[in-house]
Amino acid sequence: MSNVVILNHPLVNHKLTFIRSKDTNTKDFRENVGEIGGLMAYEISRDFKTKKLEIETPICKTTSEVLEKKVVIVPILRAGLGMVEGIHNMIPNAKIGHIGLYRDEETLEPKEYYAKFPEDIKESVVLLVDPMLATGGSASAAITMLKKRGIKDIKYVGLVGCPEGIKRLQKDHPDVNIYLAACDEKLNEKGYIVPGLGDCGDRLFGTK
Repeated sequence: MSNVVILNHPLVNHKLTFIRSKDTNTKDFRENVGEIGGLMAYEISRDFKTKKLEIETPICKTTSEVLEKKVVIVPILRAGLGMVEGIHNMIPNAKIGHIGLYRDEETLEPKEYYAKFPEDIKESVVLLVDPMLATGGSASAAITMLKKRGIKDIKYVGLVGCPEGIKRLQKDHPDVNIYLAACDEKLNEKGYIVPGLGDCGDRLFGTK
């Protein structure tokens, strides 16, 4: 899994425990999801390229570093919204796009119903955010939609994945790095990650 980064950090694991628990309420669930997103931003940005910039400190002139490319955060609606604030807090200059998918009842394939992106997204690092990498179908479709718009520098960012979803994404998009807080055991017969954390969207917004 050369293009997969599974964070194994005490603070991330601590917060994952709370969002996995069925007893965690909507407020605490949403806050912990956002905080994990913020913690993950450090790992995601580890290989961001920088460029030199000459500045003047209160003492003297010096050359320092700034990010070479702009960053765009693109959550897959709606569950992806839960991680955006935490990542954005760490990268406040990042712009935010949105992509919405639904599953066609006949073909069962993901279809795009909404897409809105910053004008300069083609020249940016794009963080595609979706908390659950289950079958990988939605994430793969979203990446394909981004690539069709000429976007090349894409990273997938999620909370919990499983081998099935990782393999699908690696097969369809081997050029996209995958960042996860945890990799779980498997999918069950209903397509839920085991042990997982349930339906992330419903738990984020209190709709179930």
